[in-house]
Amino acid sequence: MDVPATVRTALADRPVEGRRCLEAGAGAGNAAAGLLDAGAADVLAVTNDREHARTVRERVGTDHPGRVGVFEADLRSIPLPDDSVAVVTAHALFNVVPTTDLDVIASEITRVAAPGAHLLVDDYAPLPDGASIRDLFALENAARELADARPALTFYPGGVLRGVFETRGWEFDRRKTLLDPVPWTESHVTAHADTVRDAAARIDGDLRNVLVNRTDSLVTEIGSESVGEMYSLAFQLPE
Repeated sequence: MDVPATVRTALADRPVEGRRCLEAGAGAGNAAAGLLDAGAADVLAVTNDREHARTVRERVGTDHPGRVGVFEADLRSIPLPDDSVAVVTAHALFNVVPTTDLDVIASEITRVAAPGAHLLVDDYAPLPDGASIRDLFALENAARELADARPALTFYPGGVLRGVFETRGWEFDRRKTLLDPVPWTESHVTAHADTVRDAAARIDGDLRNVLVNRTDSLVTEIGSESVGEMYSLAFQLPE
């Protein structure tokens, strides 16, 4: 079971062994794999994406029977009791959380965390001016706003997420750089371009073709690009 280097680096200084952990926003289960590799007693993975839930079950759950629970649920209402987990990871979660949902998700994470719990928030800093892939992300947000009335991506400065959790009683421990620069590969570029095309297909009129044509041009222009930073913030609740 492969664990990305970013996950290993983020977890390296956290007391995971023997603890019940929550992966908030499971994605492909990278953090769940890392938590289990670090000796977690069990991992509860929560995602609102059915495909992601299936991926976590197949990739992580089958190798660790009885130690992985996957919940297909909204993080705005986490299906766990109060004070029920000792470690929480939010690995590459908040960049896909719009500002309208940020506070309620942070409150839910805090609700389910036991006194003394540890929290890891790993995410991408805002991209610098002049980054070509920033134009693709802007196009993706525009297409999703038009099609679904919500953006696809929000890149929060580390200070913003730190403040969100500190106001909920979390004590800030450290900030660590996981990637600098971030390698946005051709497969990343293609995946984000496909998101634009999928959203554009739900938009009527000439704007659909404008979005698709501009996306195709950006894919050719970008290819791949290494730019920006991925950071890790660590917190702990008082005992």
